[in-house]
Amino acid sequence: MENTDYQILLYYCYAKIENPEEYREEHHLFCVENNIRGRIIISDEGLNGTASGLVEDCQKYMDFIHSDPRFAKTEFKIDSFDKHAFTKIHVRYKPEIVHSSLRHLDPNVKTGKHLEPKEFKALKDQEDVVILDVRSNYEHELGHFKNALRLDIDNFRDFPEKVKELEHLKNKKVLTYCTGGIKCEKASAFLLEQGFEDVYQLHGGIIKYGMEAGGEDFEGKCYVFDNRIAVEVNKVNPKVISTCHVCGTNSDRMVNCSNSTCNAHVPICEECGWKMEGACSEECKENPEKRPYDGTGYYQKNTNGYNPYKGLYRKSDKAEILK
Repeated sequence: MENTDYQILLYYCYAKIENPEEYREEHHLFCVENNIRGRIIISDEGLNGTASGLVEDCQKYMDFIHSDPRFAKTEFKIDSFDKHAFTKIHVRYKPEIVHSSLRHLDPNVKTGKHLEPKEFKALKDQEDVVILDVRSNYEHELGHFKNALRLDIDNFRDFPEKVKELEHLKNKKVLTYCTGGIKCEKASAFLLEQGFEDVYQLHGGIIKYGMEAGGEDFEGKCYVFDNRIAVEVNKVNPKVISTCHVCGTNSDRMVNCSNSTCNAHVPICEECGWKMEGACSEECKENPEKRPYDGTGYYQKNTNGYNPYKGLYRKSDKAEILK
């Protein structure tokens, strides 16, 4: 039987945080003391995170967030796993919970209409509908909805500039989607600001669509930001759409280039992975910064000397600095 002792949590919440640096320390310390690992962003505008832990520890973590009235509405996408999806915990303060260059927009004030997965599924194939992928190139090249419009962007912060190319679609219903829903909050709000009138977003993103609607018509795999790199979504009519970066054969096996100075996110088939030692090109294969390839194509940052308590203090004893 598959080991499901661990869970992976994907979530976000737009909510005003008056003292984000202070809350960052409180949040970080809770994670450390409850063996939660992952990448979490704390900002003046809210929370955004992917975290992993034992089932009981994840429940404590969700209870911790929900117990704060500011974050009571937080919705978690929960996936089972056989181990931690991260090697350490990072809780960082950043100006935005997703880098968008749209800090003036507050999704709690105005954003696209949320569609539950089954509603999205029922609407997506109608004649006057455009399905808009708001993710980056390396994400939608691995997997995307059938017939989706995909923008040529390397980072989400490039999205506002690309919207200029969509002027001819202002009379359409625009259905936005992303991995977990967070980018759509700002993307759909920006579309409304630019004069698009009929704007929607897939609530919970691709991940929730896979869990609740079987992932139908999502072609390929979904890129995720943890050790798994890519996950299956479609249980109804799956299809591999990506090709090996090296040989061109069909492959949805996503890797990071073993050359640390490149680190490109590309599909590479297993045969080419071993042949190229995890590198995306001959040049990268010969680079002295190439990391040892173990067949996964995922590389943890060096954890030597990592101390999760560094820079933290306990509120019960502020004089005690944890080195």
